[in-house]
Amino acid sequence: MTPTLTPATPTSLDLLRQYHHSPSIGLRNQIVQLNQGLVQKIAHRVSHQCSEPFEDLAQLGYLGLIRAIERFEPHHGYAFSSFAVPYIRGEMLHFLRDRSATLKIPRRIKDLQKSAHRTQETLRINLQRRPTAQEIAAHLNISLQDWQELQLADRNRFPLSLDSTFSPYSDVPVPLGDTLVDEHYQSCQRSEEDRQQLQAALAQLEIRDRTVLEWVFIQGLSRKEVAQRIGVSPITVSRWIQQSMQQLMTILQSPLQLSA
Repeated sequence: MTPTLTPATPTSLDLLRQYHHSPSIGLRNQIVQLNQGLVQKIAHRVSHQCSEPFEDLAQLGYLGLIRAIERFEPHHGYAFSSFAVPYIRGEMLHFLRDRSATLKIPRRIKDLQKSAHRTQETLRINLQRRPTAQEIAAHLNISLQDWQELQLADRNRFPLSLDSTFSPYSDVPVPLGDTLVDEHYQSCQRSEEDRQQLQAALAQLEIRDRTVLEWVFIQGLSRKEVAQRIGVSPITVSRWIQQSMQQLMTILQSPLQLSA
């Protein structure tokens, strides 16, 4: 009696080659089933680093796996699992980044916040009214102050919109964005004030000293070129510059002289 040969089970790489040449949903689903252990392993690892349920992360991982299947090139010769891991993990992390708050809350606080939400709902049903802060704190076995700080952390973990308004001095609402300091404008304003002060100080110098400073520091002439224009030695020009700079510093440090 001739033994019956059982056909070999196709490997993930065999199916990927077939899918590369003739893609179909059936082939893709087979590849997904063969690699579901990889998705679950990554989802299990990520679930211990965040508060999202394992099942939700696994569903995201399957989306990443499908993306990897669509982009995998079998002829390159590398393992599909190594290729797929960044896609699977990336899909989960991308979701977590979109959901995450700007302010990072410790895992212990997040777990307590979840318990607090469940406690509030349970007490509301049992008491047929909205529970008080003392009742919630007692049910969670924490102090009233801890419960208030927990509520504050929950409210402040997401950033305020710059379009949100408040009324600091009147009944007219003011957008939050309008109250922010424009650092560029302030920098330009300070530069303009410095320029005006410098011009006022230069105006108090002798014409010769002011001209020498402008030639050297504004027009960029060398001391030798300035000396040739005036008909003196470069050493003399250097001495004039030093004296003029000292006089400028004295004027700038004296508000009375600047306002004169």
